[in-house]
Amino acid sequence: MRIVLWKATTLAVIAAGICCACTAQVAATAPSQTELTAKSDPPSAPDATTTHAATTAAKPQLQPTVEEEIEALKSRIDQLENQVTEAKAASLADSNDTAAMKAAEKELLAGNGTAPPAGGTMAQAPAPSPAAAPAPPEIDAQTTKKGEPFPGDWTWLNSNGHQTDSPMATKYFTPEFRADANYILDYNHPKDDTMGGATESFRSDEWQLEQLSIGGDIRINNVRGRILTMDGLFATTTPRNDASPNRGAWDLAGAYKYISEGWGGYHWDVAHGLNVDAGIFVSYIGLFSYYNFDNWTYQPSFVSSNTPWFFNGLRIQYFPTAKLKIEPWVINGWQSYARYNGKPGLGGQILWRPKPYLDFVWNNYGLGEDDAGFPGRSRIHADYSAQVKLYDKPTNTMDKIAMTITGDAGCEYGGGPAVGFYDPKGQSPEMGSADTYTGGVNCHNSANGKPKQDFIGWMSYLRFWFKKDLYAVTLGGGQMNNPGRYLTLLPPINGATAISGTPYFTENAGDRSQMHDGTITFDYMPSQFITFTLEEGYRYSDVPYWTGRGGITPPGGINGNPAHYQCAGGGDSGFGYGSLSSAESTCGGVGAGTSSIWWPDLRTNQTNTTVAIKVRF
Repeated sequence: MRIVLWKATTLAVIAAGICCACTAQVAATAPSQTELTAKSDPPSAPDATTTHAATTAAKPQLQPTVEEEIEALKSRIDQLENQVTEAKAASLADSNDTAAMKAAEKELLAGNGTAPPAGGTMAQAPAPSPAAAPAPPEIDAQTTKKGEPFPGDWTWLNSNGHQTDSPMATKYFTPEFRADANYILDYNHPKDDTMGGATESFRSDEWQLEQLSIGGDIRINNVRGRILTMDGLFATTTPRNDASPNRGAWDLAGAYKYISEGWGGYHWDVAHGLNVDAGIFVSYIGLFSYYNFDNWTYQPSFVSSNTPWFFNGLRIQYFPTAKLKIEPWVINGWQSYARYNGKPGLGGQILWRPKPYLDFVWNNYGLGEDDAGFPGRSRIHADYSAQVKLYDKPTNTMDKIAMTITGDAGCEYGGGPAVGFYDPKGQSPEMGSADTYTGGVNCHNSANGKPKQDFIGWMSYLRFWFKKDLYAVTLGGGQMNNPGRYLTLLPPINGATAISGTPYFTENAGDRSQMHDGTITFDYMPSQFITFTLEEGYRYSDVPYWTGRGGITPPGGINGNPAHYQCAGGGDSGFGYGSLSSAESTCGGVGAGTSSIWWPDLRTNQTNTTVAIKVRF
């Protein structure tokens, strides 16, 4: 609009100037009346026809000159206008750089001796369009000649998070920062503030920093890598569930505890992409992300919370089409820094997104011998999930609805040299009836002294978004049936870990563990980089499992001997599983009975309220 007004004004000024100049020229060169009289006969009365003819004869010498000048100027202005338009288009196509476009306009105009009118500017370039939503973290794809796999907006997915871009990204590096702090109120009110049975909730009635991570993705040509540190409670709670470092030396837990993800690899432009990476990477067995920011709930159900969130080894990611990923794994074991026994783990993932509202993922695992002390026992596992966006109306108050469903089934089979006890009622053998076993287990039924050792579970969630994704509400839960406890998290009684074990909650084959849970979650998301979460959750176990009011810390505090019975009056008995009578004698004398032993307060129910603030850049 400003160009059109400027053009019209300029034409008017130029035309007026040319007319004035022409008038002056005529006045200067035309002969005077005296000169005309001297050179001709005495004047007669003027003839209108003669006067008109004379005027007409004079015009051809001036009028064509004025019109030609004006038309030439108009053509030049039109030419400049076209050049400016072409400069805009070229600049926008190259970098969306509005400032550069303006500079090009001024340079063109300055070169022709003209400038925009005072107080005006040339037409501005349109603002660059918002960045497209990034590929979900589990894809780890790289742009190929055929484009990015899984194009589109997948921010509605559970495990992906609602961040849509990375403003600090550069050509070679995309930084990442995560902070996750929570306040969890456990209505059992444990006196030692210690919670168990989860990979997300650890302390009650306190503000705690669960995760603080910094790192990012590096790419130089086709070479790629990722580093993300792991500080906060995650740095101690994640390694404590891995018993593999107990086999051999070099303190693997200490070496890896501050690394959430760390790998390097290479990308080939084959089909829609081929990546080969080695190191520690996320597994996504159980659907939920390793990181709470990315999830629909803070406390996921057992199918997710009790299954792996990281693998250590080699992965190959192949994208035959833009909607399909095939990812084989050659790894040390089931969420383990090292091999538990003699065989590594093999597995893989198939991820298929046929429509913008459908997501399917199939994870499979096998071969690995993942029970410390049982080298002849192997594991197989299948984890399948589907996510569906049921409703999407961005202009409505309730703008989206989506749901997920996940099913897990796995088992262990084979024998082992160990001899021990198992109790179908889930109690310590000293406290109830027990049967012996020879270390062997099977997948289908308890026979020939080999207890059934399987895992069957499911979970499902339904999420509603409101006010253009400003708010969200999620309902859901799940169930776990585990007659052998091989995937049941060990409660941290007296600081127990997967390596130490505890006599107060055994994990022998045949020790049952059946649980279910449910949550309702409210999220407030004023920015793509932050989520405020309020969640109410309930969990149930058919055997005492959750921390009660008396706590799970012995008198005098954690003493570094979690594998031993502790004395009710304080101190270590020096005896562990299978030696209850000896522990009784040490703590209270001969015939003292179980009253001389300290016992943790374990309950069958747990109800929590969680408040969390989660940040991701």
